[in-house]
Amino acid sequence: MTPFVLGTRASTLAVRQTEDIVGRLRRAHPDMDFSLEHIRTTADRQPEAPFERLGEIGFFVKELEVALLEGRIDAAVHSMKDLPTMDTPDLVVAAIAQREDPRDVLVARKNSTLASLPRRARVGTSSPRRAAFLLVTRGDLEIVAIRGNVETRVRKVDGGELDAVCLAGAGLRRIGLDERISEWLPLEVMLPAPGQGALGVQVRAGNADARRIAGSVDDAAARITVEAERAVLRRLQGGCRLPMGAFAELTGQRVSLRAAVASLDGRAIIRSERTGDAADAVALGQAVGEDLLSSGAAALI
Repeated sequence: MTPFVLGTRASTLAVRQTEDIVGRLRRAHPDMDFSLEHIRTTADRQPEAPFERLGEIGFFVKELEVALLEGRIDAAVHSMKDLPTMDTPDLVVAAIAQREDPRDVLVARKNSTLASLPRRARVGTSSPRRAAFLLVTRGDLEIVAIRGNVETRVRKVDGGELDAVCLAGAGLRRIGLDERISEWLPLEVMLPAPGQGALGVQVRAGNADARRIAGSVDDAAARITVEAERAVLRRLQGGCRLPMGAFAELTGQRVSLRAAVASLDGRAIIRSERTGDAADAVALGQAVGEDLLSSGAAALI
């Protein structure tokens, strides 16, 4: 059997995500031998360090990309929300697999919802976007910066250190912790990070075989919606630390896209929404980004 090595971060969630991609690839290519290579990234080596101290864009993906460029692996699996919007030279995302629910969730003590959390409740998140959007709705909350894998964050609620944590629902589902979800946050309250819930398979641009193999798990709807969302972020010239969210939905050949930027204290929020042809998804995202900028988003970010 022909070998094909996929690189992944070593966390439980990252491995589970990559195993999902491997399962899809095996069904499409039963004559191939797919295996995983665990690679530690900058974020993995400093699990407790605040993201702003890591000092670079792409701290979830850089080492995976280096391994790919050096030929140590044939493909790398990434959460699309972690992948920088500017492509790395000589690398290409050959597939964006069928997307999980992109919404954020609360895991809370007493199964509380955002509305029923006690006044001045302590809510943990490492994301400026989640923090800002939570404060838009509940300005009284105390946002606590936390790091660590999904299981570690949930334990902070169980141990009483926090009243709740805010996480991507897709991650909890993928590691079998969906029963811990207290509330799926409505899109009107919390727009997801661009690409959240979607997995991308990155390969060397010049490796035609790898592009063909990985491309077999590409999902057209996921690619269109994720590319629209990422185009908003690209126009704002931001990364995963930007307090902005975006959500695109495909209906037939039309894409509806909404995005928002909030101030870090939650006191101001700017929104935009447009609909366009699926073939023009990237241009649609750029236009929504332009709307946000023309409405004053630059002052918030």
